[in-house]
Parts: sequence; C-alpha cells; structure tokens
Amino acid sequence: MNFALGFKPPSAGSSGPGAGRGATMENLEKQLICPVCLEIFSKPVVILPCQHNLCRKCANDIFQSANPLWQSRGSSGISVSGGRFRCPSCRHEVVLDRHGVYGLQRNLLVENILDLYRQHESTRLVDMKPEPQQQQHLMCDDHDEEKINIYCLSCQTPTCSMCKVFGKHKDCDVAPLSSVYIRQKTELSDGIATLVATNDHIQAVISQMEESCRSIEENGKRTGEKLADSFDTLVAILEERKQELVGLIAKQQDDKLKHVRCLIRQHHDDLEGAVTLVESAIQLMEEPHMPLFIQSAKVILEKMTETARASDIERPELGFESMSHFSIDTDDLAVMLMNIDFCSGVGDDGEEDLEEGEEESELELRY
Repeated sequence: MNFALGFKPPSAGSSGPGAGRGATMENLEKQLICPVCLEIFSKPVVILPCQHNLCRKCANDIFQSANPLWQSRGSSGISVSGGRFRCPSCRHEVVLDRHGVYGLQRNLLVENILDLYRQHESTRLVDMKPEPQQQQHLMCDDHDEEKINIYCLSCQTPTCSMCKVFGKHKDCDVAPLSSVYIRQKTELSDGIATLVATNDHIQAVISQMEESCRSIEENGKRTGEKLADSFDTLVAILEERKQELVGLIAKQQDDKLKHVRCLIRQHHDDLEGAVTLVESAIQLMEEPHMPLFIQSAKVILEKMTETARASDIERPELGFESMSHFSIDTDDLAVMLMNIDFCSGVGDDGEEDLEEGEEESELELRY
C-alpha cells in the first residue's frame, strides 16, 4: 500500500493515537528511573550484584561518599584495594575490586531500552507539536482526498474507508487504525517490560552460575589439598614403619657379624698357637742330645694333647647367615593401595549423613 502525505484540519475533541500509551508506558518509565537521582537513567548504566541498576555517576557518588579516602580512577599510580557501599534500593552490601565502580558490569540491555525509549519520546513530542491551523495526515494513494484511517487485517496494511467500500479491500476484514495502533503500541511496551524482567532474571542466573564457579574452584582446591594430606600421612606412616623394620634388620645383622667375627679371632689365635707348636716340634726333632730331646718332647707332647682336645672348632649353626625370616608380604597391601578410591559419607542407617549447609556429597578416601 502506497501512502501520500497530505494535511487535513484536526477534528474537535480528537485526542490522537498517542493517548493509548496508558499505564504500561508509565510503568516502563518507573522501571527506568534511577533510585538515586530520581531521573531517567543516564548512560553508562551499571548493574549491581543484587540485580538493581544505577547510573554509574550516581553509583560513583555513593561509593565516594562511603569511601572518602579511596583514590579516584587514574588519579595516581598507587595500587589501592577496592571498597564497598550499600545498594540504595535493598541495602545489599556491594564489594568492589581495585577498579571501584568502573569494575561493575554495564547493563547493555537497559541502555538499549533507554535509547529506544528516548527515541520514542522524541518522536511522540514531534507528533504532539501543533502545526499552524492544520494537522499532518497520511493520505490514500488510490483516493487522494481520503486519509488513512483503517487497517486491513487480511492484507496487514493500513488503508482508507473508500478502499474498503469500493476498492481492493472490500472483501477484507478491517479494524480502526487507532485501535490497531494502540494495541500494537501496548504489545510493544509489554514486550519491552518483559525483556527488562527477563534481563533481570538472566543476570540473577548468571550471578548464581558465577558463584557456582567460584564454589567449584574453592571446593576443588580444598578437596585436593585434603587428598594430598591423606596421601602424605600414608607416606609418613610407611616411611616410619620402613625405618623401624630396617632398624631391626640392621640390629640382627650387627649381632650376627659380631658373633662370627669373634669366632674368627678365636680360631686365628688357636691357629697361631698350633703353628708355633709345630715349628717347635720340628726344631726339637733336630736335637742331638737325647736327655734334652726327651725333656723338651715331654712338654711339647703335653701341649699337643691339649691342642688336640681343643680341636673341636666352634662354628655358626647351619643357616646362621640367612636373613630370610625378615621378609614381608606386601602383595595384598599393594593391591589395597592401588584400589584406593573416593567414597561418599554414609551413616549407620545406610543413608547419607548430611548436615545442613554442607555439600550433599563429601568425598572421602576408601581403603
């Protein structure tokens, strides 16, 4: 449908389609009011962790008043920590990092809605501006003297009354243009309000998920440290027991070595005495004088008799050098260590023993 732009004096008492904004646009305006300056939000708009919105300038004013010693952004190169302030709507405490309010997330959806709202208001004010002695109307392209005043529901296009009576829309369903305008304006306003509410919900879900990520990181780190401590304890126990068992082996080894070396020294002494006696006997065999030979031989023979009686050499018992009785069987222990796994805490009644505020399942080591 083509439109021609024409002018026709307004009828008395006409309120125009702009009067259909109603309570919906008014409620939308209330949603776009900053709780600090009580004006329409000015960009950039920041969203707090409690999901309320503020002009960043207003948020900075509140933050500066609550933290007078906090250095403003870019004022110096000194590193400072963040501060905190309370949301003016719900009194929720907002904790900031070292960037201050510039570290808060911008609500781009609200800023886009602000742009659309201001554009709509500008258009509405232009439409409401009175023309000298005449009002602007769209005229029908097929009927020059007829203004566009109805909407063809079948063809989804605005048209004039003559097109409905005599023209190409005479068999179509139509509705007053103002009612269709008001209905679609209301639907658009409701859609904007729904998007704002949906944005708040999405922001809340995102915040919950971010908190879940932080909790997962903290729980993973804490659980990993607990697991490492458990294994360190096992290693310490094994190391302590190893030192005890190695000490027992060393003590047994020292005792056996001491006993065997004592026997070796004793037999060395006996061997040296026997060698000396043999040498003395050989020298005596060369003695030419019989009286001296007989007298000396008697002494040597007595010594030989004593040496022969002591010839039963003491030696360690069979298997004395073996240390096999110190062996241990670690196969079952090795299998048990290889099968160490996580288990959930279970109470005496077979059900999970959970305390309020704790995680639903706490990982523990099962041996």
